[in-house]
Amino acid sequence: MIPELRKVVTFDEDIHTEGGRPSEPVLRMIGVAAVVRNPWAGLGFVDDLSPEIQRMAPVLGEMLTNRLIALAGSGDAIEAYGKACIAGTSCEIEHASALIHTLQYGNFYREAVGAKSYLGFTNTRGPANTQIQIPLMDKHDTGRRSHYLTVQFSIYDAPDVDELVVALGASTRGRPHHRIGDRYSDLAALGRDVENPAGV
Repeated sequence: MIPELRKVVTFDEDIHTEGGRPSEPVLRMIGVAAVVRNPWAGLGFVDDLSPEIQRMAPVLGEMLTNRLIALAGSGDAIEAYGKACIAGTSCEIEHASALIHTLQYGNFYREAVGAKSYLGFTNTRGPANTQIQIPLMDKHDTGRRSHYLTVQFSIYDAPDVDELVVALGASTRGRPHHRIGDRYSDLAALGRDVENPAGV
């Protein structure tokens, strides 16, 4: 394990009712976050972030993926997924981006759940107890709006000013009673091409 790791926090919620109607099956929303000391803290402006990315990102990606899969029961149980990182107030936003915007981090998760789509993300900065918001989307189909969800939780003592909170999130299904259609129905109604939705 990397020496920068302070702790790992898990989030797990089951939603049984939405809009006054039962959620069948139950919607399960889960998240796992690692609190780590920022390896670039106190070093001033660092031009090349890659050595620490290569050292830390694969370890964090594998560890968080394994924790999340254990919570879900299997990779197949996960239908929607995403990632996030919060930088402490003395850290650059680039430091938050560095650890999650690399295939050395995300590919562990993508391969474990057999996904085709990219991982939705947030990279933000804030003090301890800042809400972690992990945007989710269908692991195979980015236009499937039923699976646009957000895992939300906070850690009372993290991030400290020189820490990063690195997280993964998942859901076991889409929103209960979703009824706004998919991206493709909008594109068809507008007469737009799926590959060029803005028509530019």
